[in-house]
Amino acid sequence: MPTSASTQPPGAVNLRRLDPIDFLERSAYVYREKAAVVDGDLRLTYPQMLARVYRFAHILRDAGVRPGDRVAVLAPNVRQGLEAHFAVPLAGGVLCALNIRLTPGEIAYILEHCGATVVVYDGELERLLSERRTNPTLLRIGDGTGDGATDFEALMERASDEPFRHAPIDEDATISINYTSGTTGTPKGVMYTYRGAYMCALAEIFHANLSPQSVYLWTLPMFHCNGWTFPWAVTAAGATHVCLRKVEPANVLALIAREGVTHFCAAPTVLVGLANHPGAQPFQRPIHVTTAGAPPAPRTILQMERLGATVTQVYGLTETYGPITVCAWKSEVWDDLTPEERAQLKARQGVAMIAEAAHDIRVVDEAMNDVPPDGQTQGEVVMRGNMVMKGYYNDAEATAKAFAGGYFHSGDIAVMHPDGYIEIRDRAKDIIISGGENISTVQVEKTIMEHPAVLECAVVAIPDETWGEVPKAFVTLKAGMHLDAVELVAFCRSKLPGFKTPKAVEFGELPKTSTGKIQKFLLREREWAGRDRRVN
Repeated sequence: MPTSASTQPPGAVNLRRLDPIDFLERSAYVYREKAAVVDGDLRLTYPQMLARVYRFAHILRDAGVRPGDRVAVLAPNVRQGLEAHFAVPLAGGVLCALNIRLTPGEIAYILEHCGATVVVYDGELERLLSERRTNPTLLRIGDGTGDGATDFEALMERASDEPFRHAPIDEDATISINYTSGTTGTPKGVMYTYRGAYMCALAEIFHANLSPQSVYLWTLPMFHCNGWTFPWAVTAAGATHVCLRKVEPANVLALIAREGVTHFCAAPTVLVGLANHPGAQPFQRPIHVTTAGAPPAPRTILQMERLGATVTQVYGLTETYGPITVCAWKSEVWDDLTPEERAQLKARQGVAMIAEAAHDIRVVDEAMNDVPPDGQTQGEVVMRGNMVMKGYYNDAEATAKAFAGGYFHSGDIAVMHPDGYIEIRDRAKDIIISGGENISTVQVEKTIMEHPAVLECAVVAIPDETWGEVPKAFVTLKAGMHLDAVELVAFCRSKLPGFKTPKAVEFGELPKTSTGKIQKFLLREREWAGRDRRVN
């Protein structure tokens, strides 16, 4: 029987504290023969995965990790990163999964800020530790030059796989710290709790339709909001994890076919790459795709569904464990619509997930009053509940500001539709105010994406002597396609009011984050270099 999960107070027969480690122990007990993890040519059953987690926890304790100590993991989507989501809290530590696309200086800042006592890292990423100013215990996965690190798998071979017990946990204790991208300042450490991780994982199982028959492909980075809590969710469902070191369309499509993949999560830019890859063919079986990160163009959703995927749009932030809303499908109303109409609806961000109360997600004005549900009036998305962070690590001031008025302030601008579904119109910082008129960059981007030659685009404000600022479009074309600025502007003018039509167009590759989000702030900063952005 499972032995290591948290215990309840004496006599509390009706209480068991919520602990994601229970998910793994239950699956190892129930699904004893099935594959839990596929990592290249290696396959592990659930009992084998649990044994490795026990060994991992013993290694951390032997390395001096004590309750509350931070353990950093710097790795692509490999089995050790997945195992860390269970082994670190089992050993009493707090998991800090690091973004592998950051610079050595940024990694050094985070390691110093979180105070990690142990760093588990992939040898291919060793250079990212070159500027660290702290001296944690280093455990290396795979090959590397050394630098005082100990080979992790060598330790695993010698470590005990005896069931590991941890002390009773407080549901509100911190299970992990995830750092924001830091695009508007230094990165902030977002604290997740045991309770939040547990509740979010159950919500993901429900909304992604996970089951023991599911095969989940790791196209979403595990370092991004703990993979939206899918390390715990997929395990709780008794499904199979398929690890993926690098997201490349050809490799993703090959693994989907070879491993019988049924589920994956991805940013819209990953879907664009898959749908437009020369080797893309209709999937051999139904696939459930969960997408978020930026509002996807209806065209992208339509392309994926023509390949045989069911696409579900979700929305959230690092501060909400990843997704907190879902565009819940209403078959009795929407099934009979055309594919194009369905794609338009699926591009909305939707309603609160099942772990939240229906009205814990609001769109409000500056006075915290709900905007009318007319699909037109814009306000800020605010939220509270089980799926909101505990706060920012060692930053009480930022926490208080984010929680002003008893809600977390997202900074995202949205409308509320009459049916209660929200639709993001922009980030507050991305809204273009041209001659007193508000322009949603998302609306302009969706229009541009309707052009058959366009692969991806981003719209930002550029300075204008008359209007203060006007929209400029940065566009990546599909391979072999041709389009000039005059043609694209004319296309937009046929679908948008004149003031929303891009006043300039630039073609080329777009800068992106490690999770596939287009870095509009870099484009914006370049355009405004040497000038103060005008306040209209």
